[in-house]
Amino acid sequence: MGRRKENKVRYQLFLPEELSGRFEALAAKPGASKSAILVDALTAWLARQAVSELEARFSVRLDRMSLALGRIERDGHILLESLALFIRYQLMIQAPLAESDAAARAVGRDRFNAFVARVAETMATGSRTFGAARPRPDDRA
Repeated sequence: MGRRKENKVRYQLFLPEELSGRFEALAAKPGASKSAILVDALTAWLARQAVSELEARFSVRLDRMSLALGRIERDGHILLESLALFIRYQLMIQAPLAESDAAARAVGRDRFNAFVARVAETMATGSRTFGAARPRPDDRA
């Protein structure tokens, strides 16, 4: 039974003398052949070319996305810091309610529930308080 021969194409190429000497020395090692060395080298070179082509194609987009994520992160930090300072300020200036003041507690609970409902509505619709295209009719300055 003979070995099945793969479809191969013959090439003739010219190498500089220095590179030719190194190539011959590498091919002289046991288990190495000139064809196998050239196939491996060409395969590796083409793979690097494909990677650099993909990198060039996607690097601009990835850079743009990195900048956008950086802005989102910065905005998130600003929002969190603003909220923390506002809450701290409110807790410092607001007097605590008396346990017996049920009416004030009910008003506070209603205001909190309205606040939570408004946040939920804003998140559900995707609208934004800052930079909104048009103010809602029930918004008061």
